[in-house]
Amino acid sequence: MITPVQSKMARAALDWTLGLTTHHSGVSQNTISRFERGGVSNQSTISALKFAYENAGIIFLDEENEGPGIRIKKNG
Repeated sequence: MITPVQSKMARAALDWTLGLTTHHSGVSQNTISRFERGGVSNQSTISALKFAYENAGIIFLDEENEGPGIRIKKNG
């Protein structure tokens, strides 16, 4: 599961607009925006976003151990 803050952080790190995020995740811009503002989203929406971000190289940090954050996967 990812948090709304992690979604915002991932988009910023990837320099993805809402439109690009929609393209990569299949989740509508309105749904992404609502989720990132703290609105309730279903598990399939959150999973689709997480999958798209991870495929682009984002690593989500464990909230309990490392705080709610992200890292970018290093190449090579």
